[in-house]
Amino acid sequence: MADRKLFAGHAVRRLRRAGALTQAAMAEMLGISPSYLNLVERNQRPVSATLLLALAERFDFDPRTLSAGEPGGGAEAIRRRLSDPIFADLEIDRAELEEWLVGAPGGAEAFARAYDRGGGSATAAEPADSGTAVRREIERWRNHFADLDTAAETLADELRQGAGDLFGSLADRLRVKHHLSIRILPLEVLTDVRVRIDLHARQIQLSETLDPPSRVFALARHLGQIEARAEIDALVRGAGFTERTSDRLYRRHLTGYFAAAVMMPYARFLRACEATGYDLDLIRRRFGASPEQVAHRLTTLSRVGARGLPFFMLRTDRAGQVSKRFAGASNAPIVEGPGLCPLLDTFTVFQRPDERIVQLVALEDGSRWFTSSRCVGPPGGWQGAVRARFAVTLGLAADSAGTLAAARGLDLAGEATPIGLGCRACTRPDCPQRSAAPAGRALIVNDREAGVSPFGFATD
Repeated sequence: MADRKLFAGHAVRRLRRAGALTQAAMAEMLGISPSYLNLVERNQRPVSATLLLALAERFDFDPRTLSAGEPGGGAEAIRRRLSDPIFADLEIDRAELEEWLVGAPGGAEAFARAYDRGGGSATAAEPADSGTAVRREIERWRNHFADLDTAAETLADELRQGAGDLFGSLADRLRVKHHLSIRILPLEVLTDVRVRIDLHARQIQLSETLDPPSRVFALARHLGQIEARAEIDALVRGAGFTERTSDRLYRRHLTGYFAAAVMMPYARFLRACEATGYDLDLIRRRFGASPEQVAHRLTTLSRVGARGLPFFMLRTDRAGQVSKRFAGASNAPIVEGPGLCPLLDTFTVFQRPDERIVQLVALEDGSRWFTSSRCVGPPGGWQGAVRARFAVTLGLAADSAGTLAAARGLDLAGEATPIGLGCRACTRPDCPQRSAAPAGRALIVNDREAGVSPFGFATD
């Protein structure tokens, strides 16, 4: 895939103002015309590779901040916040939003921070808590951490040179380099714990209930805590969280990211995806990973010059509660919407747990999405234990799904299931599945007529 165009006028303008430069002075330093710089600052021209290099050479800054520092996470992130039902009557269109970001980036950032701190309206998908702050930071990076991927690939290459499988190689490295032994303990010893680090005994203790992918992940994760500590510490410091819990949650995500990158090194994983048409079952067997681990990894493929398809991921329980959501580079409104549509086939997998179910859906904004859902259960179960079940859904813009093995035989330009972002945010008037009128729309009760939906509402 071709790299995305980088529009970062707000960041260029902030850089110019920090140096107390006029547009003419900065343009002269960069070897471009003032009119071109003006267009860049207004997001009417992208930041080219040549301009990016010139900026990096003449100003002391990290080029990654151009994309990482968009107000409120960028236009799509602001738009997802504005999809909250409390803003339903404002009808802010895309052009108006883009003008806001260009003309008042500080105001847009202030709105995003205030919204996130307040958790949105009472009908928003989740409260403002430490987890929300962490997700916003992950979204800011599009769930791609280049330094961690590089470190993990280097480690994975070193481990491949040793004998044995990945679990054995990880165990050997932990034992030889870090003086940590591995013990698999029976259920009656680790009853309520699946992984325990006993520093006194210099042991990593794993429950016998863990399946092989989970055992490998646990060792890779602990190795990341040791060998990728500098990279992880830098990312946590850069996030600037004000709560200790947020720091810990973010650190946990980053160590998990590193572990997955060791199990599925970026370049090899991307080659396997492209060679197999993203055949998820074949890929998980090839890398010895679980379906959920592979789904996570697919949302991280945003390396410059080697991008994978931009997937999003949701993990949902039977009650429709979302426990994991990663937008990656997809900019999918479904991920940040205030609710899930019951017409989404995410929920069907609980009745068909051994199948992967695909679906073509269309949102109210006209965007079309290909989704693939599967039922999964966390590791660590045993006879008599309560068995949790989740639906993991991967999604991709329909116009990018043509090469997928799972989409073969499906007309991606054909009929799609019309869905919304939950009933309170959806304004489709003829949905038979509707359970509430949209927020901000007056409910209409007509004793003389019965429509498709029992919840009629004003459409203007």
